[in-house]
Amino acid sequence: MSARIDYVELPGGDLPATKDFYTSAFGWSFVDYGPTYAGFADAGLDGGLAAGEAAVTTVPLVILRADALDAARARVEAAGGEITAPTYAFPGGRRFQFRDPAGNELAVWGE
Repeated sequence: MSARIDYVELPGGDLPATKDFYTSAFGWSFVDYGPTYAGFADAGLDGGLAAGEAAVTTVPLVILRADALDAARARVEAAGGEITAPTYAFPGGRRFQFRDPAGNELAVWGE
């Protein structure tokens, strides 16, 4: 049972301005998933910009992918991780967030 880094979510702030910045500076393209979320492409790793209600942290959020989400959550809890956001559904799957012993917040998603 493993989970691997699959996605990075960045705070989007002023979403149009942030998208313009990354397009101009690095040539990234975006797919809008509503007014507060845009996925980015051409960045070397899948990810997105979250603004408004979609922004769950004020720092970048590393997201792991697990084949068995409930089992991954049980392992995180058994290892001493603190669940910071319970499992919830989103378009494409479900995810939860946790804090590790060093205070890093990550998320785990699965279908």
